[in-house]
Amino acid sequence: MPTYTITELSREFDITARAIRFYEDQGLLSPRREGAGGRQRIYSARDRTRLKLTLRGKRLGLALSEIKSLVDMYESPKDTRAQMDRFLTVLAQHRQTLEQQRIDIEMALAEISTHEEACAAMLAELEQ
Repeated sequence: MPTYTITELSREFDITARAIRFYEDQGLLSPRREGAGGRQRIYSARDRTRLKLTLRGKRLGLALSEIKSLVDMYESPKDTRAQMDRFLTVLAQHRQTLEQQRIDIEMALAEISTHEEACAAMLAELEQ
């Protein structure tokens, strides 16, 4: 079974070793420790997959707690129905949040446009 160092994973996924250690602190990864005082981390294929899924979840904008819940379910194949139901629930909640953010952004942009137009009109009046 292949193993990976923190350097190999950070290069492969283009993230810092610090980020990988953070995901380890959050319980998303659990490398084996080797060397003097257990200072060298050895990541398994399982850890690599969990990191890949974690980064995918981050790209979707999910919170680490949501990602951890989903990744933990990934490891229990007998519960695939529960995993898919949970994933759909998380995605629906995230979609709702993003839709609300889009509405808020559109409102803010409209307000900015209104202020820009008012400022431009005032400047035009001053130049006359």
